[in-house]
Amino acid sequence: MENNKCEHCAKHKHRTEKEYKSLVNRLNRIEGQIRGIKGMLEKDSYCPDILVQVAAANAALNAFNKELLANHIRTCVADDIRAGNDETIDELVGVLQKLMK
Repeated sequence: MENNKCEHCAKHKHRTEKEYKSLVNRLNRIEGQIRGIKGMLEKDSYCPDILVQVAAANAALNAFNKELLANHIRTCVADDIRAGNDETIDELVGVLQKLMK
């Protein structure tokens, strides 16, 4: 399934409409959180209040990553393994190592 891979620029992932909408909704909420943090800074909000909002934005980004990673494993990785493309496992390990820094 060459068109279904999502590694680097040469590969693409065709997402379902449901998957796409879910991910975009998450990013829109994160974008709003970031704008809110910027607004807090511009209004000279108290540092701990800003830090709490930054932690919430980080948690939202982590939730986005978890959803995207789960979808990737269920589709791209599973399809590649079934097709005998075991190099996808090394790619996945590399991605996980970057996510856990």
